[in-house]
Amino acid sequence: KQRVLIVDLDPQANATSSLGVDKRTVQTSTYDALLNGEVPASSILFNERLKLSLLPSSPALAGAEVELVDEDGREFRLKTALESLDKKYDYILIDCAPSLGILTVNGLIAARDGVLVPVQCEYLALEGLGQLTQTIERVQSALFPNLKVRGVVLTMYDPRTNLSTDVVNEVNNHFPGQVFKSIVPRSIRLAEAPSYGLPISAYSPSSVGAKAYESLAKELLKGDGISTK
Repeated sequence: KQRVLIVDLDPQANATSSLGVDKRTVQTSTYDALLNGEVPASSILFNERLKLSLLPSSPALAGAEVELVDEDGREFRLKTALESLDKKYDYILIDCAPSLGILTVNGLIAARDGVLVPVQCEYLALEGLGQLTQTIERVQSALFPNLKVRGVVLTMYDPRTNLSTDVVNEVNNHFPGQVFKSIVPRSIRLAEAPSYGLPISAYSPSSVGAKAYESLAKELLKGDGISTK
């Protein structure tokens, strides 16, 4: 059993609410970690049912970009804050916002073991993929040369459409050898799960979406040399 910490670095707090936590009730969050350069012990919430920990987001995080703009080492705040947790967790997963500001740069630099890039099988996602690639390259050249793409995760795949197939082919051409074989399909169950404050593995464990994410997790663990039998 792996010890997992989810870090919600998105002001919209989707990861937080998807794990059943109301961001309006959060007292300390990733905002405090960024501003203080350390993670307050009281800010980490442990979900007994799911057996995982969460460093939640909060409404205050929306103002962090402005507050950090004149701070020294602002791009390394999250990395510094999470270093003290290295030995407590096997995996620290950082959920970044779908934007490319200072918060996401903090997430990229803190991701020492690599970045997982989710790509929806839709045309507009390809445009965003190009922008993300440029950001990763800039971070590599200017701030953190060890940053690497661990893998690309294809999501919202619909086998009935030519577009989904085209996106799969395009992404594989763009990231040869870096695309996970496990593809997450478009699914009503996946869309419903966040509204119940549960991950798909708890909300509908026998659904195709849950099976796809289970396959992805096993693929990731196998890449780290961890047996999933």
